[in-house]
Amino acid sequence: MITYRVMSQDDRAEINRKSRELREAGKYEEAMTVSKTRPLSPYLAKILKEKVGVDYLRKSGWNLAEAEAEFGRDWLDR
Repeated sequence: MITYRVMSQDDRAEINRKSRELREAGKYEEAMTVSKTRPLSPYLAKILKEKVGVDYLRKSGWNLAEAEAEFGRDWLDR
């Protein structure tokens, strides 16, 4: 799994801008890849863990830095 850092609001806004530009250009897969670098909400990550499983989250490419900060580094294994 890739390790990400928790981001500032400015960083998040920049990712949103880049993703929007890519979608507007019809580059949907690239837009999703960029979007996944933005931290996923800890509680959304927890719900996804329960609903789709740990393997999905590990392979998905989503930024789980905030979930790790909230629940601890080994939260996926608990």
